[in-house]
Amino acid sequence: MYTLAPDEKKSLVMIYTHNSLLRGELVTKENVRVSIWLRMQSVPQYVHLLDANLLTFGGGTVRSLAYPELYYPSAQIVGFHLAPPAFDPLDYDPNEANRTMASVDVLLGSFVIKGHIRISTQADMGTSLEVARAAWMSVYDAEITNPSLPQMPALRVPMLLIGPAQVSFGL
Repeated sequence: MYTLAPDEKKSLVMIYTHNSLLRGELVTKENVRVSIWLRMQSVPQYVHLLDANLLTFGGGTVRSLAYPELYYPSAQIVGFHLAPPAFDPLDYDPNEANRTMASVDVLLGSFVIKGHIRISTQADMGTSLEVARAAWMSVYDAEITNPSLPQMPALRVPMLLIGPAQVSFGL
């Protein structure tokens, strides 16, 4: 089993892909703000999770797998957040001029995320999405559900990161 170095920490996270959901303890440096970790240049090619649980969707059945350690390709991640009740401070200044919160549904694989994104007050949603070139976008005050898993209760998180080029947006 993995032993943490003195400058490392574990944070319980949830990771979404087009066909799976992962939950496990992410190993990072102690000074890393986990909720925005994917925006950092130091993200490895494989995400290292401890005590990982993996749900895979497809073929009409949901499969559950568990591993003491799991290395998952970072390139396949489409959504990411700290597992509740943990949270980090939000990544924006609420007093920033010319910005507003826009309600949006994000369709990520079989997940539906109802939340808000920050856009310019001078542009509509379509224009905002076209000009945003960031690899990761924040969704705030999000409620995450999966119609394929009616037994899964809605999950509320203050913020999650999504890969905007890999999801659909509904208004």
